[in-house]
Amino acid sequence: MRRTTSVLTATLFAASMAVVAAGPASATASSSWGHRHHHHAVKTSPYVALGDSYSSAAGVNPFVVGSPPACSRSTLNYAHDIAAVTKPTSFTDVTCSGAKTSDFYSSQSAGVAPQLDAVTNKTRLVTMTIGGNDENVFVDSFFGCAAISATDVTGNPCQKKYGSTFTDAIVNQTYPHLVTALQAVHKKAPHATVAIIGYPEILPSTGSLACYPAMPISLGDVPWLHHQQDVLNSVVRRAAQQTGSRFIDMAPSSVGHDACQPANKRWIEPAVGPINAYPVHPNAVGEAAIARQTVLQLGIRTHAGH
Repeated sequence: MRRTTSVLTATLFAASMAVVAAGPASATASSSWGHRHHHHAVKTSPYVALGDSYSSAAGVNPFVVGSPPACSRSTLNYAHDIAAVTKPTSFTDVTCSGAKTSDFYSSQSAGVAPQLDAVTNKTRLVTMTIGGNDENVFVDSFFGCAAISATDVTGNPCQKKYGSTFTDAIVNQTYPHLVTALQAVHKKAPHATVAIIGYPEILPSTGSLACYPAMPISLGDVPWLHHQQDVLNSVVRRAAQQTGSRFIDMAPSSVGHDACQPANKRWIEPAVGPINAYPVHPNAVGEAAIARQTVLQLGIRTHAGH
């Protein structure tokens, strides 16, 4: 997902970058995953990782040496976790913070090639999270709502201001963008398993005053934003089905690990006081959970115990 230039968000991201405490260790102990026996084994090499900041693990130290700083590409992102247990002979990570589906085809910024350039007809596995930045939905909703929450902490000022603006954009614009992007991946890698991962739960289903200091979203806007994320994940699922891609559902497993949870339970860091991750982004444990669900839901045979 994409950072915005607003004063609020700039402050939040500056706070996250100032945190020097080490984040939680990657929870990708291969011994806990085991072998997966399936009749039609998913080939895992060459493996190409695409996607946005949820794919790159934005803000999670340590970062991939030599990768573009703007991409904030972590060695603890879920693609690296997947590669650690599948051991592909070829692994290419072009994940980049802020990526939209359009960045599959064009350069996101100076020195950053279009992500599809990494995909070839030899590619056998592609993973990604993508779509949250399209139409600037993530930034405008989550950070936009935080900016006006103080006007009515217990009410729903954001919902009153925006109504169905964001969900309409997701359904009418993000969905066809996702279909086009996934079709483009399949065209370049016709023999690959293409997996698009849904976004893990960012907020609980209801708001609470206890969470407000860390996630300054008006209490009445929390269920509205929660629903918005459900709509986004539903169009990601539909786009996967439409294009013969695999959808990895993160919603069930991420319940109870949202940004309102204590540091030892959450997979998403909060807007205020994040530890080793950008605000409202997965930490290393969250990335490991995404990797684990991807491997399990694809039925990939890992090299655990080798």
